[in-house]
Amino acid sequence: MSVARRQRTLVRPVSVTGFGYFSGRDVRVEFWPAAEHAGITFVRHDIAAAARVPAIAALRINVPRRTTLELNGVRVEMVEHVLAALAAMRIDNCEVWVDAPEMPGCDGSSKAFVEAIDAAGAVEQRSPVRQIAVGQPIRVGDENCWIEAQPSRSAGLSVSFDLDFGEQSAIGRQLFALDITPDSFRRELAPCRTFIPEEAAQGILSQGIGKRVSTRDLLIFGPNGPIGNTLRFPDECVRHKMLDVIGDLALTGCEVIGHVVAHRSGHALHAELAKRLLEQAETTGQLPQSTPQRRAA
Repeated sequence: MSVARRQRTLVRPVSVTGFGYFSGRDVRVEFWPAAEHAGITFVRHDIAAAARVPAIAALRINVPRRTTLELNGVRVEMVEHVLAALAAMRIDNCEVWVDAPEMPGCDGSSKAFVEAIDAAGAVEQRSPVRQIAVGQPIRVGDENCWIEAQPSRSAGLSVSFDLDFGEQSAIGRQLFALDITPDSFRRELAPCRTFIPEEAAQGILSQGIGKRVSTRDLLIFGPNGPIGNTLRFPDECVRHKMLDVIGDLALTGCEVIGHVVAHRSGHALHAELAKRLLEQAETTGQLPQSTPQRRAA
């Protein structure tokens, strides 16, 4: 295992406002400093007594198109872009206060959250960060869609993603790989936005969901490319999928040291890999058997 860096939290509170893509509700999210070993916890202060939902894999529930956590009937939704920003910027301990169930969609990326974290500043704490160093390869999924964690090729996390929508789609096939550091995430992944094919967007709208979202808020792909919008990168879609991987692996509550390879995977497979990584780490003695992940199950 690599030498663990020290845990980090924010210097001061900072906030981001917007609206939820699915709910359409205005929402304000506040990032607050937290003590050592606190991890990332969402705090729903729109509920009496401010319900707390830790960002751990054991609390993930299956909800389409987004990562959702639930504890004692209290949910926080679309948390992946927030978690990706915190994990990639190496903020290990933070309370995320929110006044609605769903995180603000902003522009469909992690950019606003990274800018807020940068504005708040980070401070080192005394204890080393908890790490999971991938020992043996772990793969979840099937031959069509899968994600695999392999031993590290460097001192940290690297991700390779193969996105394939087929030749008939304007999205097509895109491949990208990156060693994840705060600088590389800020520059190469954080600005990359959520995307959806036009027919899928119409299906969601027909259910009465997402009516406040326009083509300016995310990438909606028609036959010839994004409708009413311009790509920030030619391969923005695969870069956003890598952003999602980082956010979902943050549900380990640890810094993952390894190389992650994904092929057409989504949130459910990412979360399953997070759980398997925790199991392997406990088996190999990297983590105690009574981790918070287990106690919350």
